[in-house]
Amino acid sequence: MLGIVLGLIVLMILAYRGWSIIWVAPIASGIVALGGGLDLMDAYTSVYMSGFVAFAKTWFPVFMLGAIFGKLMEITAMAHSVSRSIGTILGARRAILGVILSAALLTYGGVSLFVVVFAVYPLALSLFRQADIPRRLIPACIALGAFTFTMAAFPGSPQIQNLIPIKYFGTTSMAAPFMGLIAGLIMLFGGYFYLKYRENHLRSLGEHYDEPDEKHQAHSTEKTPPLALSLLPLLCVVLLLNVFSFSIINALLCGIFLILILNIHRFKTFVKAINDGATGSIIAIINTAAAVGFGSVAKAVPGFSTLSEWLLTLKINPLISEAVAVNLLAGATGSASGGMGIALEALAEKYKELALSQNISLELLHRVASISSGGLDALPHNGAVLTLLVITGMSHKKSYLDLCVVAVIIPIFALIVGIILAQFGIY
Repeated sequence: MLGIVLGLIVLMILAYRGWSIIWVAPIASGIVALGGGLDLMDAYTSVYMSGFVAFAKTWFPVFMLGAIFGKLMEITAMAHSVSRSIGTILGARRAILGVILSAALLTYGGVSLFVVVFAVYPLALSLFRQADIPRRLIPACIALGAFTFTMAAFPGSPQIQNLIPIKYFGTTSMAAPFMGLIAGLIMLFGGYFYLKYRENHLRSLGEHYDEPDEKHQAHSTEKTPPLALSLLPLLCVVLLLNVFSFSIINALLCGIFLILILNIHRFKTFVKAINDGATGSIIAIINTAAAVGFGSVAKAVPGFSTLSEWLLTLKINPLISEAVAVNLLAGATGSASGGMGIALEALAEKYKELALSQNISLELLHRVASISSGGLDALPHNGAVLTLLVITGMSHKKSYLDLCVVAVIIPIFALIVGIILAQFGIY
């Protein structure tokens, strides 16, 4: 037990300090292995790598195709077209809502979170400049649209955080739709009204829009395709996945081919975009697989059985137990998909047994796991948070408090409301 706790602490602290989880996870796993009496080399070459490879084998096609899809949306300016059109429709008076909805639409359409940040940031600067809103709120606006309700709560999302539970519970991406929709709306409206409050409060303190330094300027003068054409690949992925029951791999392939066909005049840029997307996906999946490998080692030591039995024998609802486990591990690893992967790899079967014995729908287990992954994952050491702050030129000191409210506190509150509603059969 002590080895597991120390391993998690080391993993969390080193990840927070910006050290790559690719090599930090094996070190943390070694601490767990030593504490549990396992042979150090065998724990790495057999247990750790088995969990690592199993996750990569299952999910690499999704990571790769998702990254390629997002990169093509970026390089063809389709992502910019969507965000710019929403900003134009809503206008500067609704700048905060425009940024949130732009990020949300791209995320729900299957564009990766990192691409969404690059696509929406120029729009955010333009709208915030016109509306004279302090620039420190931009990271929270983008995070609310990309890291919360469309990533993990809204049913049908093609993001990996909504797809991983399918493997463990035999569900679909539309699992527990009402619970997901209600929780997602709480995140959306709760976050939006909080940010509007913050806008007014900062104005009352005399804060105004401040121009970024030259390094963080973002001007996009490239001609963008029409909005209707730009929406087609996003709609293609969502409809094929949820209406026509395509696998996520086939849905993403169709979306990619549609982008290529609609932008055939840009064919010279296709190879570089596909190469960049494929290369970027390798880092993403290795980071997540490294976290899952750590979970495999933790699962193999005797202390984990004790911890699991304690967690599962608590006289609390399995949904609450699952929510706590996924949230804590997502927070410890700084990764929504990594934390959820660790928790479900180790505990999914036991949660299924408990759910079936207590007549709890497996769809609820799916949705609770998905929403829980988007809570404590957005702690300061989260990779997406760090990337967002770097791109926008903001510091933790200036922007993280607002980001934490919309991406950590409100999602956890929404999860609690969702679990309460599930007790009344609303899911």
